[in-house]
Amino acid sequence: MGYPCNFSLIVCIFAGLKKTSMQISVRPAVKADLPAIHALVYELAVFEHAPDSHTATIADYEKDYDAGIFQVHVAETIDNHIVGMIFYHIAYSTWRGRQMYLEDFVVTAAYRRFGVGQLLFSKMVEIARLKGCRLLKWQVLDWNTDAIEFYKKQNAEIENNWLTGKCFFIKPDGTPIG
Repeated sequence: MGYPCNFSLIVCIFAGLKKTSMQISVRPAVKADLPAIHALVYELAVFEHAPDSHTATIADYEKDYDAGIFQVHVAETIDNHIVGMIFYHIAYSTWRGRQMYLEDFVVTAAYRRFGVGQLLFSKMVEIARLKGCRLLKWQVLDWNTDAIEFYKKQNAEIENNWLTGKCFFIKPDGTPIG
Protein backbone atom coordinates (compact mmCIF):
# COMPACT_ATOMS: atom_id res chain seq x y z
CA MET A 1 0.00 0.00 0.00
CA GLY A 2 2.93 2.49 -0.40
CA TYR A 3 2.04 5.59 1.62
CA PRO A 4 4.50 8.51 1.32
CA CYS A 5 4.63 8.88 5.13
CA ASN A 6 5.00 6.75 8.23
CA PHE A 7 1.43 6.99 9.58
CA SER A 8 2.47 6.09 13.09
CA LEU A 9 4.17 9.49 13.31
CA ILE A 10 3.28 11.79 10.42
CA VAL A 11 0.16 12.56 8.43
CA CYS A 12 0.71 14.15 5.02
CA ILE A 13 -1.80 16.73 3.90
CA PHE A 14 -1.96 17.89 0.31
CA ALA A 15 -3.41 21.33 -0.31
CA GLY A 16 -3.59 21.83 -4.05
CA LEU A 17 -0.10 21.06 -5.31
CA LYS A 18 1.62 22.00 -2.05
CA LYS A 19 2.39 19.16 0.35
CA THR A 20 2.65 19.84 4.08
CA SER A 21 3.32 17.44 6.93
CA MET A 22 1.66 17.45 10.30
CA GLN A 23 2.51 15.26 13.25
CA ILE A 24 -0.45 13.43 14.76
CA SER A 25 -0.25 11.47 17.99
CA VAL A 26 -2.76 9.19 19.68
CA ARG A 27 -2.89 9.22 23.47
CA PRO A 28 -5.26 8.35 26.31
CA ALA A 29 -7.70 11.17 27.00
CA VAL A 30 -7.62 13.10 30.25
CA LYS A 31 -10.54 14.80 31.94
CA ALA A 32 -9.56 18.19 30.47
CA ASP A 33 -10.16 16.70 26.98
CA LEU A 34 -13.84 16.01 27.63
CA PRO A 35 -15.17 19.29 26.16
CA ALA A 36 -13.30 18.56 22.90
CA ILE A 37 -14.57 14.98 22.95
CA HIS A 38 -18.11 16.23 23.54
CA ALA A 39 -17.74 18.55 20.55
CA LEU A 40 -16.55 15.67 18.35
CA VAL A 41 -19.55 13.59 19.38
CA TYR A 42 -21.81 16.52 18.47
CA GLU A 43 -20.05 16.75 15.09
CA LEU A 44 -20.80 13.04 14.62
CA ALA A 45 -24.45 13.56 15.59
CA VAL A 46 -24.75 16.31 12.97
CA PHE A 47 -23.10 14.05 10.37
CA GLU A 48 -25.59 11.30 11.26
CA HIS A 49 -28.52 13.76 10.89
CA ALA A 50 -29.39 13.48 14.60
CA PRO A 51 -28.04 16.53 16.46
CA ASP A 52 -31.12 16.66 18.73
CA SER A 53 -30.31 13.15 19.96
CA HIS A 54 -26.99 14.32 21.43
CA THR A 55 -28.29 15.15 24.91
CA ALA A 56 -25.45 13.97 27.18
CA THR A 57 -23.76 16.98 28.75
CA ILE A 58 -20.12 17.60 29.54
CA ALA A 59 -21.10 17.18 33.20
CA ASP A 60 -22.47 13.71 32.34
CA TYR A 61 -19.20 12.87 30.60
CA GLU A 62 -17.17 14.10 33.58
CA LYS A 63 -19.20 12.08 36.12
CA ASP A 64 -18.99 8.88 34.07
CA TYR A 65 -15.33 9.42 33.17
CA ASP A 66 -14.51 9.73 36.88
CA ALA A 67 -16.50 6.53 37.54
CA GLY A 68 -14.53 4.64 34.86
CA ILE A 69 -17.64 3.91 32.79
CA PHE A 70 -15.80 4.57 29.52
CA GLN A 71 -12.35 5.25 28.13
CA VAL A 72 -11.22 7.48 25.29
CA HIS A 73 -8.10 7.90 23.20
CA VAL A 74 -7.66 11.08 21.21
CA ALA A 75 -5.73 11.98 18.07
CA GLU A 76 -4.12 15.38 18.31
CA THR A 77 -1.86 17.62 16.31
CA ILE A 78 1.54 18.74 17.54
CA ASP A 79 -0.08 21.98 18.79
CA ASN A 80 -2.49 19.93 20.97
CA HIS A 81 -5.58 20.31 18.76
CA ILE A 82 -7.80 17.23 19.15
CA VAL A 83 -8.91 16.06 15.71
CA GLY A 84 -10.32 12.60 16.41
CA MET A 85 -11.13 10.04 19.06
CA ILE A 86 -12.17 6.51 19.91
CA PHE A 87 -14.70 6.21 22.76
CA TYR A 88 -15.02 2.67 24.12
CA HIS A 89 -15.78 0.36 27.04
CA ILE A 90 -15.53 -3.29 27.99
CA ALA A 91 -18.66 -5.36 27.44
CA TYR A 92 -19.40 -9.06 27.59
CA SER A 93 -20.67 -11.46 24.98
CA THR A 94 -22.34 -14.54 26.43
CA TRP A 95 -21.31 -16.36 23.27
CA ARG A 96 -17.68 -15.19 22.94
CA GLY A 97 -16.61 -13.75 26.30
CA ARG A 98 -14.96 -10.41 26.98
CA GLN A 99 -15.40 -7.87 24.21
CA MET A 100 -14.59 -4.24 23.56
CA TYR A 101 -17.44 -2.02 22.42
CA LEU A 102 -16.44 0.93 20.27
CA GLU A 103 -19.17 3.43 21.06
CA ASP A 104 -17.93 6.27 18.86
CA PHE A 105 -15.08 6.68 16.40
CA VAL A 106 -14.77 10.21 15.03
CA VAL A 107 -12.26 12.13 12.94
CA THR A 108 -13.16 15.77 12.38
CA ALA A 109 -14.06 16.44 8.74
CA ALA A 110 -10.93 18.43 7.84
CA TYR A 111 -8.67 15.54 8.89
CA ARG A 112 -10.47 12.65 7.17
CA ARG A 113 -8.70 10.69 4.43
CA PHE A 114 -5.21 11.43 5.76
CA GLY A 115 -4.67 8.33 7.89
CA VAL A 116 -5.93 9.67 11.23
CA GLY A 117 -8.78 7.16 11.26
CA GLN A 118 -6.35 4.32 10.58
CA LEU A 119 -4.16 5.45 13.48
CA LEU A 120 -7.15 5.50 15.82
CA PHE A 121 -8.62 2.19 14.64
CA SER A 122 -5.25 0.46 14.90
CA LYS A 123 -4.96 1.79 18.47
CA MET A 124 -8.46 0.46 19.22
CA VAL A 125 -7.53 -3.01 17.99
CA GLU A 126 -4.31 -2.91 20.03
CA ILE A 127 -6.19 -1.88 23.20
CA ALA A 128 -8.83 -4.59 22.76
CA ARG A 129 -6.15 -7.25 22.30
CA LEU A 130 -4.13 -6.02 25.29
CA LYS A 131 -7.24 -6.17 27.48
CA GLY A 132 -7.82 -9.80 26.50
CA CYS A 133 -10.92 -9.16 24.44
CA ARG A 134 -12.08 -11.83 22.02
CA LEU A 135 -13.78 -9.36 19.74
CA LEU A 136 -14.25 -5.69 19.00
CA LYS A 137 -17.80 -4.63 18.21
CA TRP A 138 -19.42 -1.44 16.95
CA GLN A 139 -22.29 -0.15 14.85
CA VAL A 140 -22.20 1.69 11.56
CA LEU A 141 -25.11 3.32 9.75
CA ASP A 142 -26.08 1.44 6.60
CA TRP A 143 -25.82 4.61 4.49
CA ASN A 144 -22.28 5.46 5.67
CA THR A 145 -20.58 3.68 2.79
CA ASP A 146 -17.19 5.36 3.39
CA ALA A 147 -17.09 3.94 6.93
CA ILE A 148 -18.29 0.52 5.77
CA GLU A 149 -15.52 0.38 3.16
CA PHE A 150 -12.96 1.47 5.76
CA TYR A 151 -14.07 -1.33 8.12
CA LYS A 152 -13.99 -3.91 5.33
CA LYS A 153 -10.37 -2.92 4.67
CA GLN A 154 -9.71 -3.77 8.33
CA ASN A 155 -11.07 -7.29 7.66
CA ALA A 156 -14.17 -6.53 9.72
CA GLU A 157 -17.32 -8.54 9.35
CA ILE A 158 -20.24 -6.17 8.72
CA GLU A 159 -23.47 -7.87 9.79
CA ASN A 160 -26.78 -7.10 8.17
CA ASN A 161 -29.03 -9.59 9.96
CA TRP A 162 -29.18 -8.01 13.46
CA LEU A 163 -31.37 -5.05 14.36
CA THR A 164 -30.57 -2.66 17.20
CA GLY A 165 -33.01 -2.49 20.11
CA LYS A 166 -33.19 0.42 22.57
CA CYS A 167 -35.16 1.36 25.67
CA PHE A 168 -34.94 5.03 26.60
CA PHE A 169 -35.42 6.02 30.24
CA ILE A 170 -35.06 9.78 29.78
CA LYS A 171 -36.51 11.99 27.04
CA PRO A 172 -34.16 14.30 25.12
CA ASP A 173 -35.38 17.18 27.27
CA GLY A 174 -34.28 15.32 30.42
CA THR A 175 -37.69 14.25 31.74
CA PRO A 176 -38.09 10.62 32.84
CA ILE A 177 -40.01 8.11 30.75
CA GLY A 178 -42.41 5.74 32.50
